[in-house]
Amino acid sequence: MTALEHTSGLRTFIPAKDFSLSRAFYRELGATEVEIDPKLSLFTLGQSQFYLQDAYQKVWAENTMLFLFVPDLDLLWKELQELKLDQRYPGVRLKGPTDYPWGLREIHLIEPAGGLWHFAVSLG
Repeated sequence: MTALEHTSGLRTFIPAKDFSLSRAFYRELGATEVEIDPKLSLFTLGQSQFYLQDAYQKVWAENTMLFLFVPDLDLLWKELQELKLDQRYPGVRLKGPTDYPWGLREIHLIEPAGGLWHFAVSLG
């Protein structure tokens, strides 16, 4: 299919169990927000974007995974530790930088609704 060969700007939709809490969490994480309507916001992290919506289904939320390459994983880890998001937002958990056999070093962050972020750099 040639119509999809040169696409760009893929944006995922992620749920929020508590929309105002999740909005605050992502702003504190460093994302900029554009409110689309009272139940939907577009967030930007660097060159990446995602929609946060005021909608929640436990199975969907807890099976959401997002993957983002970052230029400096150690700097991100330091900044995440300083923010103490896991101590201030219910349900937020962090796993520090870990090398994986598939050639990536990753930080895992579970966000307030239960979604799992993979922040990574290549080991190669």
